[in-house]
Amino acid sequence: MYANIAAGIKLVEFLGLVVPAGTISYSITFPITDIVDEIYGKKRAIYIVWAGLAAEIATLLLIGLDYFIPATELTQQQLFERVFSPQLRIVLASIVAYLASQHHDVWAFWKWREITRGRWLWLRNNASTMVSQLIDTAVFTTLAFYGAVPPEVLLNIIVSMWLFKVLIAALDTPFVYLGVTLIKRYTRQTTTDRANRR
Repeated sequence: MYANIAAGIKLVEFLGLVVPAGTISYSITFPITDIVDEIYGKKRAIYIVWAGLAAEIATLLLIGLDYFIPATELTQQQLFERVFSPQLRIVLASIVAYLASQHHDVWAFWKWREITRGRWLWLRNNASTMVSQLIDTAVFTTLAFYGAVPPEVLLNIIVSMWLFKVLIAALDTPFVYLGVTLIKRYTRQTTTDRANRR
């Protein structure tokens, strides 16, 4: 939800690429599912994907209900509507893109795990995420902006957003290793503590 709001308000320019600010926060979801996939398996990673969708829908419903609560001042109501009035087309595009790309990410990560026999986490993380980000960007941008902008502009948006996401995917690799290490250490410690209590 934050990504949808930020996308309509702020743009980020980096290395000549102009992308919505929400791209940064949304890109963080991919290493999270990769970490869960690595430690707990594909089934639990899918649960995380559906939990994310449920949180998105719950947030949209709560924001919708807030429209009917009177504001203390008219100007505050106008500000609320300006920030939290998502366009239906963009919201639907983000939901479809989220489901398609996140399910692909979980599947691709697990497939690469089988191919590499559990080795080369950096390869599994980047290979699954970079392709999934292309799916996400192409689906979202096409559904959200097709017909509203010329085809060449649409293609430019897709390429710019995807290249930015690829850069983020490459930079998040150390954090995936860190997350996997910390969670494995925590689960080992928890298992040891439980065994000591018996």
